[in-house]
Amino acid sequence: MNRHEARENAMIVIYQYLLTNQNIDELIETQFELEKDEIDSYILDAINTVIEKHTTYGKYIDNVLTDWSYDRLGFIEKAILNLSCAEFDLKQVEAPVIINEAVELAKKYCEDDAFKLINRVLDKI
Repeated sequence: MNRHEARENAMIVIYQYLLTNQNIDELIETQFELEKDEIDSYILDAINTVIEKHTTYGKYIDNVLTDWSYDRLGFIEKAILNLSCAEFDLKQVEAPVIINEAVELAKKYCEDDAFKLINRVLDKI
């Protein structure tokens, strides 16, 4: 599994967690279909960072949004933005890569123009 596929799975895990608040370890193992020690440690760190800081990230994203609020975002958009914030915090991947990956996820999973919102928010962060 390459980093892009792992990031996509991580976004889905975060989406499921935000939506259902299920046990994160079970969500990870179910989505990745791997044991945790077989998953890219960077991706696991990103997921765990989101779990620890998603409330903080939500407040930060809310401050960056104009004419909109974090609470009004869909869970997919929240998952993508939270994952991106965690990756920024980890400082292991350059910002343009993180933003590009987030935009690609938004194009695949969100409404037609959501990728523009994702891009705009992450450019400000």
